[in-house]
Amino acid sequence: MIPTAILLEKGASSLHADKGEILFHEDSMATFYYQLLSGRVRLSNFLSDGREVLHNVICANEGFGEVAILDNGVYTVTAITDSSCTLLKISSKKFIEIIHEYGNLHRLVSQKMARELHFKLFMIKLIYNRSPEEILSNLIQKLNESKRLVCQECNRLMLTRQQLANMTGLRVETIIRTMKQMDKEDKLNIIRGKVFVRADGID
Repeated sequence: MIPTAILLEKGASSLHADKGEILFHEDSMATFYYQLLSGRVRLSNFLSDGREVLHNVICANEGFGEVAILDNGVYTVTAITDSSCTLLKISSKKFIEIIHEYGNLHRLVSQKMARELHFKLFMIKLIYNRSPEEILSNLIQKLNESKRLVCQECNRLMLTRQQLANMTGLRVETIIRTMKQMDKEDKLNIIRGKVFVRADGID
């Protein structure tokens, strides 16, 4: 999102993280902005019983941590690497300097935050008003239309059943059963356990 050259010029450092590493914890002070160069990071909350609530999956060339920095507060989620990752991180002070110095980047950050808020409201409405099949159909269609977490070359859905469950609040068994039914109805295709979205989307 922010050009790598600008981040490096302002003192960003590079780091490598293996799958499963925690980059920051929920309720910790927002000290760094992160930008992902390769890999995936998921942003989640964890309930008292250990269940994970998945809010977002960050992909290459996307940033995270800016909301807490702009709020001058704490991270509201835990950031966990979903694969081996290479990232840039920069102090919150330097991040603020960048967006003040570059007006176009301030707009990009604001637009990103607006998109994420829009998606969050979409998810809340979806979960409270739909059946399992409608939840999955609408969620996958939304991801496909926004070209996020659906491979643009092969149309494979890049989320596991468990991640879909963590995102929607549905049980994994419900996700599996519903997807099998959607496969029978030709709304999506399951091939060797992988889920593929139809080229023309989900009716």
